[in-house]
Amino acid sequence: MKYVIVLGDGMADEPISQLGGQTPLAFAKTENLDALSAVSEIGMVHTIPDGMKPGSDTANLSVMGYDPKVYYSGRSPLEALSIGVPMKETDIALRCNLVTISEEETLSFEQQSIIDHSAGEISTEDAAVLLGAVRRELENETYHFYVGTSYRHCLIWEHGQVLELTQPHDIPGKVIGSYLPQDMTLREMMKRSYEILRQHPLNEERRRQGLRPANCCWFWGAGTKPLLSDFRKAHQKKGVMISAVDLLKGIAVGAGMDNIRVEGANGGLHTNYEGKAAAAVKALTEDGYDFAYIHIEAPDEMGHQGSVEKKVQAIENIDTRVIKPLKEGLDLAGEPYRLLVLPDHPTPIRVRTHTSDDVPFLFYDSTKHAGEGQQGAEGQRLYYNEKDAAQTGIRVEKGHELIRKLFAE
Repeated sequence: MKYVIVLGDGMADEPISQLGGQTPLAFAKTENLDALSAVSEIGMVHTIPDGMKPGSDTANLSVMGYDPKVYYSGRSPLEALSIGVPMKETDIALRCNLVTISEEETLSFEQQSIIDHSAGEISTEDAAVLLGAVRRELENETYHFYVGTSYRHCLIWEHGQVLELTQPHDIPGKVIGSYLPQDMTLREMMKRSYEILRQHPLNEERRRQGLRPANCCWFWGAGTKPLLSDFRKAHQKKGVMISAVDLLKGIAVGAGMDNIRVEGANGGLHTNYEGKAAAAVKALTEDGYDFAYIHIEAPDEMGHQGSVEKKVQAIENIDTRVIKPLKEGLDLAGEPYRLLVLPDHPTPIRVRTHTSDDVPFLFYDSTKHAGEGQQGAEGQRLYYNEKDAAQTGIRVEKGHELIRKLFAE
């Protein structure tokens, strides 16, 4: 038996009037998921433990079977594992986003506003140049910068402390002053990064090309060195992670799983969907892996951008360019498999950030077929979306226990 999780980051949402009162998942044309829903179990799962912030870090740990209340030590430390940062027990890792903030000449730094938490989904190549400029000015014996992927980078603070810091994707359009770090050194570093990057030649070129400048470093997600238990020992499954995002790759490193790099996978809307599906099929059918975790960041990014159309497009891309070739490849191989499809958390267009609401899951077992699928209270067929999944009455209260369904003998 082979096992696969397809994780559409932030795919869940709320009803949207622009979509006739449907969610993007219900509105999207998903003929492959529709076909699977007729022979699968559909339900809801609560991935964010009560009292914890809704994030891709806590939620993906939960989906992978790690109770966030036990294993979570901060977001950036997980990303640091992926980057290969040599963290010490006394180090604090912080996420360093390259963001776009406003550039009003008459306003102070504190009076500027967040425009884009991802600087227009800046390329890693451009980001490395800009972070290099910041490093030359701000790096010292205490603070060390490391290049990650796209807008997502890392700051290591030696002998630092875990602080409450604001996620930039939580405050789109808001004045930054009241959200800056209370620690004055970090605050001053962010201000200096704005002065360094605002007039950087690469940002000038980005403006000429109609792209958003990456004109400020934003620190958040502070945490200590993570200690995850070994995934293979826990589940007796050799696993592989397929993601473009350092957070997920870092979770894999901490869990003792392998990472597969897919050319053209970038964490954005125009990622290499087919390449991820093909990599999973090869890993499971040729390379001896038992379990593959396919993570697609696009729906989450489109939710943060507040784009209804692009979020629907991301979901449709997952259906036609991941689910379809994945199922065809595994069916062709002839070995039985189980497939779990779900988001980690909602990223509603309305708020443009994460929420802690339950998310829908679809569980398919190639050896078992559920006939006509589940039915609603009035006998109607149910499909894979938030409303229909809630109608089944199936709910997993503790997200980290869902993986037991996937691996159950």
